[in-house]
Amino acid sequence: MKESYGNVVQEAYINWLFEFCKKVYRVLAPHGSFVIDLGGAYQSKRPVRSLYNYRILIKLCDELDFRLAEEFFWYNPSKLPSPIEWVNKRKIRAKDSVNTIWWLSKTDNPKANVSNVLIPYSERMKKLLVNPDKYYKPKERPSGHDIGTAFATNNGGAIPSNLLQIPNTESSSRYIQLCKAANIPAHPARFPQKLPLFFINFLTDPGDIVLDIFAGSNTTGAAAEAVQRRWIAFEQNQSYLAASTFRFIDNNESIDVASKLFNKILASEETISIRRSVQLNLEI
Repeated sequence: MKESYGNVVQEAYINWLFEFCKKVYRVLAPHGSFVIDLGGAYQSKRPVRSLYNYRILIKLCDELDFRLAEEFFWYNPSKLPSPIEWVNKRKIRAKDSVNTIWWLSKTDNPKANVSNVLIPYSERMKKLLVNPDKYYKPKERPSGHDIGTAFATNNGGAIPSNLLQIPNTESSSRYIQLCKAANIPAHPARFPQKLPLFFINFLTDPGDIVLDIFAGSNTTGAAAEAVQRRWIAFEQNQSYLAASTFRFIDNNESIDVASKLFNKILASEETISIRRSVQLNLEI
């Protein structure tokens, strides 16, 4: 099904996206990272999965010399059952609720610090940290390693896995409220701010530049702004770009101010600076 915000057929998508990725590789810092979220898809009118996302990955690594630092999987527990034909109607497939996210880099050792994205300890781990001798009995593992209780050190949190469980349930954010109030269509394919925030915290430091080449409603820019990163957002649809400014309007600003800012950016053909650390570029 053709999306309301536009797409191309799978056969053409690989080369189409590759041209953008070449530009990303050119401007990416030597120890920077390129994170790309690619949802899976079925072949047209067939209950068979497409391999387009894997073909893109291989092409990027073979022809642009990107390195696959790690693959992540974004699990959205609130995602509706899809595809409708195979899941809801014929009931021959399970619903698709995981997106593959490739973390790519120019080098084997891109900037990264997992300590910046630690997750809360489980209740059992909290008890273990308080009294490791009571809750853990050292024993030799099948590998031959004897772990002991040396790991029972409080590091402020646990190391996250590469399975990111983040529900996509935005329904009453400031962005949505202002879009409704100004009678402006919100972007139909938004993702939760926690998703780009994880990678921004993991792979960048305050003051670094975060670039989103397909910004949509600019969730990535809002996440970068929240943690003191500079950012640049590119979006072909000027209406989506203009409405993305709603993500940066304070709660005490009026709807009238938001509407005026939207119309100003929508009518502009130049780069508009809307905040001290923000630039919105109207076209690639």
